[in-house]
Amino acid sequence: MTVMNDDQGTETRHRIAVAAGAALLVAGLLLVMFVLPAEFAVDPLGVGAKTGLLELGAVGQQVEALNAAQPAAGAAQAAIIVPQERPFQRETVAFMLAPGEGMEYKYRLEKGEALLYSWSATAPVNYELHAEPDGAPRGYAQSYEKVDARAGASGTLTAPFAGIHGWFWENTSSQPVTVTLNAAGYFNLSHEFRAGAPVKNKTFQ
Repeated sequence: MTVMNDDQGTETRHRIAVAAGAALLVAGLLLVMFVLPAEFAVDPLGVGAKTGLLELGAVGQQVEALNAAQPAAGAAQAAIIVPQERPFQRETVAFMLAPGEGMEYKYRLEKGEALLYSWSATAPVNYELHAEPDGAPRGYAQSYEKVDARAGASGTLTAPFAGIHGWFWENTSSQPVTVTLNAAGYFNLSHEFRAGAPVKNKTFQ
């Protein structure tokens, strides 16, 4: 049996320590040179930029951020897709407003249903886009947008509640004005309101 003296044991321990230190040094270099650029888009030595690993890491960070911003799959689908049992409707309708006259035109929408619209007037009018929720007290309306002296507007309205949603237009000029509305959505009923006249209801199949 060979007996190791103290000098040999010290030398062995020294070699092991040197080998361990070298391994740690190599691991550290690999981490800084390759892992950080590829995984975290961090490139302290510039090696990642030269090898393309930095770009790979940046793409990975972007993908991770996009995935983190996405809600759960079921919630995302519910927010994007709203199934309907019937085809969407669309209409183009024109209204003549006498000098000083105002009128309302509204569509029946359920909560979450969208209305795409574009209207134009032959002269600037005052208008308000608003809604009357189901069950609200008589005369109550929630205003979405109120603007004076506009000759047109376009947009998309997503109903925050069930009710009738639409516009009040007022001709403040001394000449007749024609308002033309183009609308599309899943509405099945519209109402035209004018002072001193019966409500005109229109059904969409």
